[in-house]
Amino acid sequence: MIKDRQLYKLILSILTVIVVAMIGLQLVSSWTQPQAQSQLNLYESDLLLQASTWQETNDAEPGTSPLLENLWGDSDPVQQALKNYQKIKTSATLQSGPTDDPEKRAASEAFVNELDLRLGLLYARSGQVEDAIATWTPLAEAAPSPGNQRAVTAAILQGLWSDPPQLKPQAQQQLESQLKGWFRYQSLSQLYQLQQRQETLTTLRSQEHAAAEKALTRLAAVQVFPAIGGLTGVGILIFWLIQFAVKKRQSLPEAASTAPTIEPIEAQADQTPNTPQELAATVRWPVTTIWQVMVVWFAAFFCVSFVLPVVLYVAGAKPETFGARGQAYLALIQYSLLMGVGFSILYLSLKPFLSQPLKWLPLRWQGSWFSWGLSGYLAALPLVIVISVLNQKLLQNQGGGNPLLEIILNSHDRFSMGLLLFMVAVLAPLFEEILFRGFFLTSLTRYLPMWSAIGLSGLVFAIAHLNLSDILPLTVLGCMLGFVYTRSQNLLASMLLHGLWNSGSFIGLIILGSSVS
Repeated sequence: MIKDRQLYKLILSILTVIVVAMIGLQLVSSWTQPQAQSQLNLYESDLLLQASTWQETNDAEPGTSPLLENLWGDSDPVQQALKNYQKIKTSATLQSGPTDDPEKRAASEAFVNELDLRLGLLYARSGQVEDAIATWTPLAEAAPSPGNQRAVTAAILQGLWSDPPQLKPQAQQQLESQLKGWFRYQSLSQLYQLQQRQETLTTLRSQEHAAAEKALTRLAAVQVFPAIGGLTGVGILIFWLIQFAVKKRQSLPEAASTAPTIEPIEAQADQTPNTPQELAATVRWPVTTIWQVMVVWFAAFFCVSFVLPVVLYVAGAKPETFGARGQAYLALIQYSLLMGVGFSILYLSLKPFLSQPLKWLPLRWQGSWFSWGLSGYLAALPLVIVISVLNQKLLQNQGGGNPLLEIILNSHDRFSMGLLLFMVAVLAPLFEEILFRGFFLTSLTRYLPMWSAIGLSGLVFAIAHLNLSDILPLTVLGCMLGFVYTRSQNLLASMLLHGLWNSGSFIGLIILGSSVS
């Protein structure tokens, strides 16, 4: 028996080393990738530029809309976007560097070239025509082949702002197909003015005004509403602090016992807990069981992430060639497999200690779980936003991002978006809250003080996303999820918070992705 136990611990230790090494490799690898926030900043800049033209195309006198001024502050939107694009181009150029991967090199060059096209238009719009032409010239001369669409577009733009102007053939069709949003309207406006097509220019202004109105609505959705929610969250945080100070006690009481040798009451084992003390008392398994569940699940995560692409490769399928709907199906299948494996590991690990492991989870429709979940979401907004800004400055836009980001931003297929929304807003909160809060945090409360258990579970939750840029923000979010769960004693509260957070982020990405059409 002793030898079997020693062998069990040895195998678990070896598996732990492998899992920690895999996590470390993933985190180090993510350092070479740009943060998702950089791309989101570009989309938001484009949205801001488009919205700023509402005043120009409206009959109202300049300065008569305080709401618009509040949206972009005191700075000129064009200058604000110009600084943002310059900063991101510098970062992208440094990140590209020398590489032996031709696909990575080509993608990096294409991104920088796209930035140059837009930067030139921003220079031209701000009156820096010489800088605009200097930005377009290398791109226009890089490849004489007409098949290089960015080179063709750069040559057209260079001709439009040259002195004297040089109008290229098929200029209108090229600008309409290669440029989007504010950049397309600016280039076409210059073209129509040079061609003296006043009627067409008037129609373009009308279209630009309609686009600006839509952009204003989207800008309010991605800036104003989160700001209102964040201010409300600050009020909730202050209320909680005052409430706890008045009561002169810690916000979360310690578990009834932190000693692992004390056995909980048998009658409480399969009952839904009502207090933090009862929550800790339901934990009947040793530390090695906690260790086993988390390490085996991480190992299963890496196995599924490796095996599924191999199976597709053997079947002759190439995931990189899938369209938006195929990518959505693949993401849903992979996450469903992870859920099935995770629930199986959890059930089999707890079965020796609980007659009904599923009933042990604190899930109940009664109580104040809805108000805890909603208030927790609002309170998390200002905390995570502040940490995200600091994190972006600290990591200098490095650290990787969610692989689903590109699909969400660039896809306009509603069915695909519905599948992904179901995955992030329903499946992810269900599984991750059961694993990280329902099992992991609850188990830790028996062996650690409550706040330590919340902090550790939040950190592991963040690490599980395998991106350096996510660790600080998601640790804060994980701690808020843990706080809401332990206060409400109900997983429905943290599931609601988690679902609201993922849904809000998802909808924000869809709005930003639709802003560049």
